[in-house]
Amino acid sequence: MQDDTPELVKYATLNIPGHDPIELPVLRGTMGPEVIDIRALGKQGYFTYDPGFVSTAACSSRITFIDGAKGILLYRGYPIDQLATKANYLKVCYLLLKGELPDKEQYTHFENEIKHHTLIHEQITSLFKAFRRDSHPMAIMCGIAGALSAFYHDNLDIYDPEHREKTAIRLIAKIPTLAAMAYKYSIGHPFIYPQNKLSYAANFLHMMFATPSEDYEVNPVIARAMDRIFILHADHEQNASTSSVRLAGSSGANPYACIAAGIASLWGPAHGGANEACLRMLEQIGTTDRIPEFIARAKDKNDPFRLSGFGHRVYKAYDPRAVVMRETCHEVLNELHIENHPILDVATELERIALSDEYFIERHLYPNVDFYSGIILNAIGIPTSMFTVIFALARTVGWIAHWTEMQEMPESRIGRPRQIYVGKTLRQVKGGRSRL
Repeated sequence: MQDDTPELVKYATLNIPGHDPIELPVLRGTMGPEVIDIRALGKQGYFTYDPGFVSTAACSSRITFIDGAKGILLYRGYPIDQLATKANYLKVCYLLLKGELPDKEQYTHFENEIKHHTLIHEQITSLFKAFRRDSHPMAIMCGIAGALSAFYHDNLDIYDPEHREKTAIRLIAKIPTLAAMAYKYSIGHPFIYPQNKLSYAANFLHMMFATPSEDYEVNPVIARAMDRIFILHADHEQNASTSSVRLAGSSGANPYACIAAGIASLWGPAHGGANEACLRMLEQIGTTDRIPEFIARAKDKNDPFRLSGFGHRVYKAYDPRAVVMRETCHEVLNELHIENHPILDVATELERIALSDEYFIERHLYPNVDFYSGIILNAIGIPTSMFTVIFALARTVGWIAHWTEMQEMPESRIGRPRQIYVGKTLRQVKGGRSRL
């Protein structure tokens, strides 16, 4: 079994006036920077201040590694571009959950397990009727994902490895069904049941776009593009939604509740809503002749307008996922013979400017994965309100992989961030007892 203990490489000395020097271990993982272990500070009467946890490692993990300066993203050590072009989503799911890519026999068994659980309990369909037709699909997903624990409570012992594995299979299998149902409900169409003869991505597209009244054949180019979108969004280290899943899970909450917490966190426009915001920006620009106006606004420090879909908080070089997504985007547009589409024309011209304009190049404002995925989803007819739902679908395996890993780590404990209190100091309530 792999040793999960980071290597002790040296000690750092923290000198605080009026206090004896404090020795802090400096640890090193298999990749990435050295890390100062500050756990001993609490016993010395100190703790650190780090809003957003941007300089704090809350856990150790074997799952995903990111080097934003070099544009590196690895799932279990494998480069994301290789996985996106040489594997499929279910193989990546197996990798994230098990730690290794499956052989042929392992993959066949895993795929059959997923297909065996794509149907949902029929009573769950009645839950959709509790939502208004115009409800945002993410609101529906939050509610129904959490409600799954009421239907599949036979495997909720978080300390049982077999229960954890069964739950992971159920979530990966059922979330696409629920996502497609959320869309069908919003447009008043009947639900389409899974077709297990189809691939994972093709099955999702079939549930989204098929109707009982006529045959629907999934375009293989579109299915491959959707599969790549799933792979590229499957995990991204300790982001806001994954941290939410881990924090909820640290209390012992059931995995369905934890995934619902992840979906809620992902819904935020600064996180999973980025590709939705990107498309809305393209719609706001409207036509290519208005691009110079918005480029000028983006460069103006006094203008609050910002171009969505360019640059990334983590990546200071090109987003490695965007490299694959850019190629896939053009494959889809060529396959669908889309020409003279105002929104896509704006996107194409913005892409050209960002890759050639010194202002963007110097600031590393390259088109990111959200920019290209939003264009693809729009081109194949998926409404903007469903963009974040598809992100949640793809990220479910990452969430459950991190949740599972957390259960297996001996050092895991309930999350309890500290704070700097800046409110009123001790004071007393004045006056006598109030009369009733």
